[in-house]
Amino acid sequence: MTMLNPYISFRGNAREALEFYARLFGGELTMSTFREAGMPGVAEEDLDLIMHGMVLSPAGLNLMASDTPSSMERPNETFITVSLSGDDDAELRRLWAGLADGGTVTYPLEVAPWGDAFGQLTDHFGVSWMVNIAGPANRPAAS
Repeated sequence: MTMLNPYISFRGNAREALEFYARLFGGELTMSTFREAGMPGVAEEDLDLIMHGMVLSPAGLNLMASDTPSSMERPNETFITVSLSGDDDAELRRLWAGLADGGTVTYPLEVAPWGDAFGQLTDHFGVSWMVNIAGPANRPAAS
């Protein structure tokens, strides 16, 4: 099996972000620090930052993140948007509300020209998200 997993890079607040996403999405959260991994060349003040963290949700969403130590360059802007989509209207609206809390809605979650509910936002960690909820015409046929 091949999987595609978003991996978000933070500058010092990966622990806070991962804990937030774990509460929002549910599931198992694992984190390890640079100190725990014994990473050479990492400054003392960065050793307790997150080297790797992962949220494994019951719905199958795998979200990974880490901190970038001060000794490493990192773009100041986010160049990726994480997309959530499906036909579970209530669940996707719950996730939308959680991500929007404290964030900035850039396109409200409303019915789009293609018939789905669609919205875009930036959460309070600066991560961009799109949510697409399949409209009645775009939902899989019941079996």
